[in-house]
Amino acid sequence: MRLAYLINRYPAVSHSFIRREIHALERLNHQVLRIALRGWADELSDVTDETERKLTRYVLDQGPLPLAFAFVRVALTRPGRLSTTLRLVWKIGRRAERPLIVHLIYLFEACRVLNWLKDEGIEHLHAHFGTNSAVVAMLVHSLGGPSWSFTAHGPEEFDKAQMIALAEKIQRASFVVAVSSFGRSQLFRQVTHDQWNKIEVVHCGIESTFYRQAVADGAPPARLVCVGRLCEQKGQALLLDAARRLAARGVMFELVLAGDGELRGAIEALITRYDLQRKVRITGWIGGDRVRDELVAARALVLPSFAEGLPVVIMEAMALRRPVISTFVAGIPELVVPGEHGWLVPAGDSEALADAMQACLDAPAEILESFGSAGYHRVRDRHDIDKEAAKLADHFQTAIAQCAMAG
Repeated sequence: MRLAYLINRYPAVSHSFIRREIHALERLNHQVLRIALRGWADELSDVTDETERKLTRYVLDQGPLPLAFAFVRVALTRPGRLSTTLRLVWKIGRRAERPLIVHLIYLFEACRVLNWLKDEGIEHLHAHFGTNSAVVAMLVHSLGGPSWSFTAHGPEEFDKAQMIALAEKIQRASFVVAVSSFGRSQLFRQVTHDQWNKIEVVHCGIESTFYRQAVADGAPPARLVCVGRLCEQKGQALLLDAARRLAARGVMFELVLAGDGELRGAIEALITRYDLQRKVRITGWIGGDRVRDELVAARALVLPSFAEGLPVVIMEAMALRRPVISTFVAGIPELVVPGEHGWLVPAGDSEALADAMQACLDAPAEILESFGSAGYHRVRDRHDIDKEAAKLADHFQTAIAQCAMAG
């Protein structure tokens, strides 16, 4: 198949799962055209992402002139389709979180993407995330483009479903991917029952080469690592409150916050306020190899999320035989079984989080090894990227066939 992937920003530090999915599809001998709206000048931490950037076409990198030319080309060759799509832009734009003028810009972007797809003979377009990339993909199809689909990850799509016209996108897509059963349930809420059959679960995955890499025996006895963007959803402020409680109990530990983000200043202020400067380290943005190193060097991953889809870093930690401390949120309990792969606590409960962290720090080596081994086998069974990509390819093939039958 000749496929195209459309992403708002690609490559990116937090989008390694998209790269893995694309590479897995290519190993199945499918051709994948990478298209991103932005990201051509972003700072990257991973050499693999540098290669991906060279393979990616960017919709906005040359300014407005190519968009205008693309719009004129569509207006001259598809006036009826353009008129219909303008009505769709009005429908979704008048109640959206972003003003109507932004949705008109999406239309110009869609015209450029459409021309690329036609020139390259693309059979199916897939967008990641149900936000602006899915809007552009939907408009491409309305203009006469190929069948299309999108993956909704959450929680952003679920938090503002009406403002991003999520129901409209589900109804117009050939199919929609959720990354967990929880995510599928949230998509079910947006549409009537007759639309449920087009919502499929395809997990994000880990490559076999990641599993096969050797993991050093013996982790530092008191180090925990939290990997993720420093933002309210990931709960690092609560994590620091739990760390403060551990310090007050006299527990010896080291906590690594691997990532960066909009709350870094507030997080640093809390570290100072709680007198945790000698116990907590922030790495800033790091690439995939560094993330792996931090996980291997830690006793466990701790991720006290308030809202999620299903974090890929949990899969990575389990693949590296590291226990997980996390919350009963979204798709996390579908993967992590407390008492088998680690500890789960109620989201927002810093006392329970501190207790779980202390239980991990106090756990004997045989318990940690048991959790690590069970997690390794569970994630291999549920999140092998080649198996998941094969499922996705089947859905693409079905969508292409149905679109051809519809004329």
